[in-house]
Amino acid sequence: MTSTKRIGFFERYLTIWVFLCMVVGVLVGSIAPETVSMVSRLEFARDSHVNIPIAILIWAMIYPMMLKVDFSSIGGVARKPKGLLVTLLVNWIIKPLSMAFFAWIFIQHLFSTWITPEAAKDYTAGLIILAAAPCTAMVFVWSYLTDGDPVYTLVQVAVNDLIMLVAFAPIVMILCGVANVVVPSNVLITSVVVFIVIPLAAGYLTRSLLLKVRGKAWFEEFFLPKFQPITIAALLLTLVLIFAFQAQNLTQRWFAVLLLAVPIIIQVYFNSSLTYILMRWLKVPHNIAAPGALIGASNFFELAVAVAITLFGPSSGAALATVVGVLVEVPVMLSVCNICNRTRDWFSNSKQS
Repeated sequence: MTSTKRIGFFERYLTIWVFLCMVVGVLVGSIAPETVSMVSRLEFARDSHVNIPIAILIWAMIYPMMLKVDFSSIGGVARKPKGLLVTLLVNWIIKPLSMAFFAWIFIQHLFSTWITPEAAKDYTAGLIILAAAPCTAMVFVWSYLTDGDPVYTLVQVAVNDLIMLVAFAPIVMILCGVANVVVPSNVLITSVVVFIVIPLAAGYLTRSLLLKVRGKAWFEEFFLPKFQPITIAALLLTLVLIFAFQAQNLTQRWFAVLLLAVPIIIQVYFNSSLTYILMRWLKVPHNIAAPGALIGASNFFELAVAVAITLFGPSSGAALATVVGVLVEVPVMLSVCNICNRTRDWFSNSKQS
């Protein structure tokens, strides 16, 4: 078993680096908007909403996690289903309902002085769309940063993707009161291929070859640790790009962004805490509980943005709400990772039968 990662220079001051990357991203987006706009339009396929530069950086973050996947142990997940069941309960029932509740409380009531009734409806719809799409790509990054079980994380993400095909549209239709919601298949398929199939295949081939040629000890003690600084650097560069792409929204619609961030942040901490507590109560190991809590809190924002734009238009309040989800996710999820790592000893005696 690979030992727990030591806290390095970058991780120790990660909060500072994240803040600096956010500032740099906004500055770049404000100073060179045309260049940033051109880069933001580089997609794998038309209307896929999967940006090529960000995808490459996410590969750099996901690939080390995929290197840890031992295919021979995937079948073992069925013998310890508690973590998976908790994740699915939170993702598909509690998460969309809780977001609808928080949106109703904050957007339609507490913030009604600053938000018109028409805008409130759009914002609420966007928040629900965001919550109804569980995260795919970044889950592997959060799992890696918390020393999560790579095999279990892969199964959790794969099951979520399968459920998303049939459950996403009905949830959005029911909670938003919007008819004929169509899941953009190009967004979903492209994301699964780009963020799961390709890095998983690359990780499998690399792992198989190096284990055969150099052995397990060299692979785990020498090869895998080399990727830790690459993962952190890719994460920070991703932040710069995300905030550069959204610099206009941040500078021109900053007050709406602040208001929308409130229910999103509360929802993240609520769902991650609930999942984490349920996992501990059920005596699920930390390397399953931590990724499960993170999966239950993060969002598939590419899909959410695409659906909001399709249903309400690119300049709508719903689209803005999903974009705020993009802005909030990385910094907030890093704080959740930090909490999970600091509370690892809560699960020291947990063994799942």
